Amino acid sequence: MRILRVVAIAALALAFAGPGLAQQVDGKTVQQRNKDVVLDFYEKALNQKDFDAASVYLGTYTQHNPNAADGPEGLKGFLAFLKEKFPQSHSEIKQVFTDGDYVILHVHAVREPNTRGNAIVDIFRLKDGKIEEHWDAVQPIPEKSANSNTMF
Repeated sequence: MRILRVVAIAALALAFAGPGLAQQVDGKTVQQRNKDVVLDFYEKALNQKDFDAASVYLGTYTQHNPNAADGPEGLKGFLAFLKEKFPQSHSEIKQVFTDGDYVILHVHAVREPNTRGNAIVDIFRLKDGKIEEHWDAVQPIPEKSANSNTMF
């Protein structure tokens, strides 16, 4: 009876631990692993513009941005475009948020030096350590703001 009680308490603890907290992969929580995957993917894809290096992190890669082609081949085309037209583009991640299989980035992306760039929120859904889906919202940084707050 005592063993049954211990097992029941352990099961409850795992159930209420929250997403990513109970599950471990290579000594990390799933949330930490997902965060690491997205950060490395983002650096290799958006800053290095290296599809081959970034593609190891892709699953089916369903793209929800209506201006971008779907799947890994869509990403490959976008990175080739960036490399050709905006070779100096750079994205600086300002904040990272994780929630289970979701990783959300708040990014300052500048395509050409000495321009204001865009404020971007990127949302990634992962499954088994691979990026399955991507959404984003892009907002140009205006010359003048109606308030004194920054976008970051």
